[in-house]
Amino acid sequence: MGLIRLFFGALEGLQQGLAYMEDRSLHGGMIKGKNFFLPVVRRFLSPPKLCEVESLFVFLRSLEQHGFARNKIWTIDENPPPLSPNDSHAKSFIDLLLKPSEEDLKCWPHSFEFRLRVSLAADGSLALISRIRNVNGKPFSFSFAYHTYLSVSDISEVRIEGLETLDYLDNLCQKERFTEQGDAITFESEVDRVYLSTPNVVAVLDHERKRTYVIRKDGLPDVVVWNPWEKKSKSMVDFGDDEYKQMLCVDGAVIEKPVTLKPGEEWTGRVELSVVASTLCSEQFDVQRGMVF
Repeated sequence: MGLIRLFFGALEGLQQGLAYMEDRSLHGGMIKGKNFFLPVVRRFLSPPKLCEVESLFVFLRSLEQHGFARNKIWTIDENPPPLSPNDSHAKSFIDLLLKPSEEDLKCWPHSFEFRLRVSLAADGSLALISRIRNVNGKPFSFSFAYHTYLSVSDISEVRIEGLETLDYLDNLCQKERFTEQGDAITFESEVDRVYLSTPNVVAVLDHERKRTYVIRKDGLPDVVVWNPWEKKSKSMVDFGDDEYKQMLCVDGAVIEKPVTLKPGEEWTGRVELSVVASTLCSEQFDVQRGMVF
């Protein structure tokens, strides 16, 4: 995997280019950083004020397994509708906007405005806020998922807390519904599941690195958990044979019950990723309340 160097500073700096990539290796827009498989915002030099967002999210529909929004050209939104002051205070951020092209409308004939804010706080937490507005003359429905790829030391040393006892759809068993039986989710083979009606805080504990990813979300009732394991990794041409050992996908999502927007309505979904020492988590971390004691 390649190296990503992120330069966060003033908003002007973010608009000049949020990410600099060196020796990049992509899988669905996945680029390996020090702690995360970070989503990337990349500024094109020409034409001006055009951006490409690679795998920050998935705007799902039947035409493509992972939707179409992640592969489109975005513009910098110079004057976005206001968000809560807490979403911009003491943070560096950039606002992006996606509208359907004529070609998009031929495939999916619904007009929308998709706004995305990417922000980084002084403590290193990364936040993504998505707003989708129906500017169409009739209702439409969609599903949604962020692609949150986490860099881990060893997948066999990782556990997820916050999803125990919940129902999930197993994509390896034709989306059959099961109930999670374990005290936490651990990994010994391929996993591809959609956990349903999940809490707004999920913790991913990496025992070897003694750190925990805390995923806080809102407007995203489901969570996708995925690791391809050895056999599938070898069959994926753009995924290294052994890369499954150092990654885990934990996505805030809307899968089971798609969002339906009437004309003029807007949906908002957000996720925040932060890293804390594992000594502060597990027994001391209240997943249901999202608090560290």
